[in-house]
Amino acid sequence: MIRFEHVTKTYRTNIGLDDVSVDIEKGDFVFLVGPSGAGKSTFIKLILKEIDADKGNIFVNGKDVTKMSNREIPELRRKVGTVFQDFRLLPKKTVFENVAFAMEVLHKSKRQIRKQVPQVLSLVGITDKAHKYPDELSAGEQQRVAIARAIINNPMVLIADEPTGNLDPKTADEIMDLLEQINLRGTTIVMVTHAKDIVDRMKKRVIAIDKGRIVRDREGIYNIREEAGADE
Repeated sequence: MIRFEHVTKTYRTNIGLDDVSVDIEKGDFVFLVGPSGAGKSTFIKLILKEIDADKGNIFVNGKDVTKMSNREIPELRRKVGTVFQDFRLLPKKTVFENVAFAMEVLHKSKRQIRKQVPQVLSLVGITDKAHKYPDELSAGEQQRVAIARAIINNPMVLIADEPTGNLDPKTADEIMDLLEQINLRGTTIVMVTHAKDIVDRMKKRVIAIDKGRIVRDREGIYNIREEAGADE
């Protein structure tokens, strides 16, 4: 589903990623962890082709992202849903309209929108909030809207960038349960997080990055420095 082959990205004198090779299979649920500045954001931006690699190749669903033309990028991003820590909802649109907007930009019919949006709102547990505006929702509800918007077009991959960062522990657990449900439906999930407790509880695959290099890739716990030391 996602493959990095000897990928390097530098920013002047700073290293984003340094000769990274990794495979993420269809249906995986992967936590991407590491200290601030380790290269996690670079990893995500390269998948979405928001930035270009200096060396190496990146494949998403069998297509080489590094060789894509600008004309091909929108098609790539239609297959990759994204969820962020700060929700990024449109404040003057209702919950229904926020989710529908992701379909409208792909020129889906009004009939499709009327059918699919309620289904996805039901999946994420906010059917009763369809006509509310973002500022009328709790943080957890806003994140559910953001997730609904990200999955409304059935992406193959969902990238979640610190999706629990602004949530209390109970709400964070509810969001993680929702993401696990989405994963069980077949969506590959790559989640960037600093939440050690969530990573340790979920027992999923953990890719740990430090100073632009992958220092651990296995199922288990968050603690990258302990593992890095043990691997040396």
